[in-house]
Amino acid sequence: MFTFLLIVQVLIATALVAVILMQRSEGGGLGVGGSSSGFMTARGAADFLTRSTAVLGTVFVVLCIAMAAYAGATRKPQSVDTSLANSAGSAGALTRTETQAPAQPADANEAGPVANGAAPTVPLQQ
Repeated sequence: MFTFLLIVQVLIATALVAVILMQRSEGGGLGVGGSSSGFMTARGAADFLTRSTAVLGTVFVVLCIAMAAYAGATRKPQSVDTSLANSAGSAGALTRTETQAPAQPADANEAGPVANGAAPTVPLQQ
């Protein structure tokens, strides 16, 4: 249903743009000249295009409001799956405490040269 309303909305918007561009403005615009008699006289075309713009504009706004109401009414409430959070939280606490290395004393680097040519360890800033 929403897809249908969206397609209708696009068609109305396209028609609205076309009707607005066909109107004659002070600078000439894209207005199309008509015959001197009958329905499409200069005044008749202006009245028709003005009414068409008003009708299409009104339908566009009403359809926007209807689509917003429809989208809000059919929205599903958000749900969070907590099944993994409970198992990951307890397993993460166990593995973190088991894998932590013991803390180095602050003066470990000041002890002098290390035996067997190994490089001294440098504590990381946290």
